[in-house]
Formats: sequence, structure tokens, C-alpha cells
Amino acid sequence: MTRVAILLSGGGSNMVKLVESMVGDHPARPVLVVSNDPAAGGLVRAAELGVPTAVVDHRPFHADRAAFETALHGEIIKAGPDLLCLAGFMRILTPGFIDRWAGRMLNIHPSLLPDYRGLHTHARALEAGDSEAGCTVHEVTAELDDGPVLGQARVPICPGDTAKTLSTRVLAAEHRLYPLVLRRFCEGHRDPVSLA
Repeated sequence: MTRVAILLSGGGSNMVKLVESMVGDHPARPVLVVSNDPAAGGLVRAAELGVPTAVVDHRPFHADRAAFETALHGEIIKAGPDLLCLAGFMRILTPGFIDRWAGRMLNIHPSLLPDYRGLHTHARALEAGDSEAGCTVHEVTAELDDGPVLGQARVPICPGDTAKTLSTRVLAAEHRLYPLVLRRFCEGHRDPVSLA
């Protein structure tokens, strides 16, 4: 059984979908939800789902990312996970942290990578006049929003779309894609899957 820790910074909707999927014959189980923000709504939702939670507030560390990541890693390893899932974790992790979890850390990004790494993905897709948007689950590497693609879900961009309306549809696609990719990854599948 693969033990999964989920990292988040906000409301945790992707975390909820991942946790809800890890039941029955699923090859993984959630063992921890950890946040860098003590006020993250996802912590409450995780507790309601019966998943242990932890907080490592990044703010007292100021610019010392290495010290923050040492504390974060310390909390994570207490739960003994085999795999980390980033689900709206809004801190850029250093290569030193990522190397510790090489091949064992997944992320979901709200664009069809390699397009629109970083922030404001929906606005950038609209400004470019794209006909579709979507989301990508990938293995985390030291390069921002890079790493082998494990799955993508495509969403049409409709006339009159705003960044907000587009983000709502992409988020619904994320909720379908991430649990599917997690299960496949835990079953040993690394070939990318595509959802329309």
C-alpha cells in the first residue's frame, strides 16, 4: 500500500478528491495533509475526512527557504509517506528538497504544460487567443512546472470566457484527472493519460 502525503496552501478541493478516491481497492492511502498556511481551509476539510494534518508556517522562516524545507520535511517524514502530492501548494520548492523525493512527488498545474508555467495561466491562455486550456499532472523536478507529464485534461475555451469562468471549468477537470493519475502512478503506470 502506497502511503501518500498531500501538501496544500488553500481550500484543498484537489486534496478532497484525492482522499475520497483512496478507498476500497485503491493501491494508496492518505497519511498526512500538511500546509504552509495555518489558516488553509484544506486543513479543516482533511480533518473532517479523518486525515492527520500538520502545519509548517513559512512566514517565521522569512527568506530562509532551506530552514523552512527542513522543518517541512521533518513533519512529512513523521507520517512515513512513500509519495508526495502537491495540491495547490503555493511555495516553490528548492532542488535540495525535490531531490529527496525524486520520482516520488506529483503536482497538478492548471495549464497544458509546457504552455504557461507559473502563475496566471488562465489569463495568459485567453490573452494568447487559445482555443483550449486544461491541466497537467506531472512528476516534480527542480525545474518549475516541468518534469515528465503523467496526464492532461483538455477544456475548450468558450466565447466570452473570463479567467474566472475558465478556471472553474479547468478545476472540474483537475478533480477528474488527479485521482486517475494518482491511481495509475501507484499501480506502476508512467505513460501519460489524456482526458477530453
